[in-house]
Amino acid sequence: MIKDAITEIIDYTWPMILIVITIVVSIRIAYIITNKPKVYLYKEFINLGFIIYILSLFYVVTFQDVNYGTSNFTPFKEITRYEFGSKLFIKNVIGNVIMFTPLGFFISYYLKSKKFYLPLFLSALSSLVIEFTQSKIGRTFDIDDIILNIVGGLLGYNIYKFSKYLPGFTRKTWFLNIICIIIVILFIVYLLYVYGLNKIFI
Repeated sequence: MIKDAITEIIDYTWPMILIVITIVVSIRIAYIITNKPKVYLYKEFINLGFIIYILSLFYVVTFQDVNYGTSNFTPFKEITRYEFGSKLFIKNVIGNVIMFTPLGFFISYYLKSKKFYLPLFLSALSSLVIEFTQSKIGRTFDIDDIILNIVGGLLGYNIYKFSKYLPGFTRKTWFLNIICIIIVILFIVYLLYVYGLNKIFI
């Protein structure tokens, strides 16, 4: 199920992501050549990752799984409707948590937040705007989605907070650069595994 969801997002967002990343990277490279700032490879990857995440999030909340049902303003009504461990539970409950976990991490990373209330507030604000927008484009407003998104945002905050307790070498630039390179390589391998060489280049 997770593999199918990732594949669908890639299928529909790669043109947008390719165009935006090309523009952003070319501008960034031109800036580096012109101004010669100190460059940290892992920070460049994190910034690109944030852009890709936002573009993917935009697709998920505006185009994927369009629902023309009724809005829900009763907390936990939809959450308790799904059988624990079922496909719908994983998709609608776990999925909404996972969807906002990166946002909580990015918020904490960029703001260097040591307090949970900033990720909490910004996750809630982002989710509220998403649900409001969905209610205006033919989808539905669901208070449970906001609750689950906030949980995801706080999970991302805790992942960022936990990273501070890892051994000192894990915060070294060389180590972070290696981790980012490994992630990119694994993603490329994943694309080759799912799509094959022919589908990617032809």
